[in-house]
Amino acid sequence: MDAWKRLGGFIGSHMAFVSPACVLLGVLFPQIGAMRPLVIPLFAFMTFQSSLSNTFGNLARTVRHPAPMLVSLALASVVMPCAACALATALFGTNPNLVCGVVLEYSVPIAVVCAMWTNMLGGDPALSLASILVSTVAAPFTIPLTLHALLGQTIEVDAARMMGEMIVSIALPALAGTAANDLTHGRAARELSPVIAPAAKIALVLVILTNSTGVAPYVRNLTPTLVAVAAFICAFSAGGYAIGLLVARVMRRPYDQTASMTYLVGMRNISAGAVIAGEYFPGEVMFPVVIGTLFQQVLAACFGNLLRRTRRRRARD
Repeated sequence: MDAWKRLGGFIGSHMAFVSPACVLLGVLFPQIGAMRPLVIPLFAFMTFQSSLSNTFGNLARTVRHPAPMLVSLALASVVMPCAACALATALFGTNPNLVCGVVLEYSVPIAVVCAMWTNMLGGDPALSLASILVSTVAAPFTIPLTLHALLGQTIEVDAARMMGEMIVSIALPALAGTAANDLTHGRAARELSPVIAPAAKIALVLVILTNSTGVAPYVRNLTPTLVAVAAFICAFSAGGYAIGLLVARVMRRPYDQTASMTYLVGMRNISAGAVIAGEYFPGEVMFPVVIGTLFQQVLAACFGNLLRRTRRRRARD
């Protein structure tokens, strides 16, 4: 059991190296994409493990003091799409498909895997889960509204399918994990969560591997314009994490909420964006959406290291 826990600890503390290695393997071996049907069950398992450290009391506290959640949602759902539209139009305005792809990338809901990252970094699980839930429930309405307001694009999102995936991958496992912790008076967090945490980290690795395979065809056919788009997505993604971190510090939030807000603003459900791009838009729109897979997890690991160093400095002070 000690070796199993050490494996989980090794993966968690070396995600800055594990993430890019997974992305590289996904690009080099796209056949790994055959595991795609497992992604939703893996998300569900990660959500369950992350929610084992949560309680219904914590969720109630988040609702009673909603400022961090509302600010995170406003940054993720309003500020980031508007900034993406303005910058992409200035840089790539001659190609409306690329601009549309950039805006779509930052109009999709907060990534489910955000809960896993914040759990690894000692974030606020109630804040993360509540924000993810609200963002995903609102997505069938906010995505079309954002695209119409910023680009004049009109689409009809399959709300029933999106809601069904949200219930399976977020709501039910989150409720199950929280209920398990409450019903066992905290034993689930103390005893069960550490045992299955390594498996959750392995699930995260498999998700990164699988999602990275979708980028392979685009990476192999890069043009100077697409390289510029990829560089923009990388820089803008880093900016999302940085904005979440800086706003949390300006608000003087404690470490756990600072960690959660960093990832809530920075991480996007790229899979949902890829589905929408594939169903409603020309193929070129897909590139800015899926290329984010190359950077999102790597940046998450880098900002995780930054948060860990910040936490250690505060502990010494």
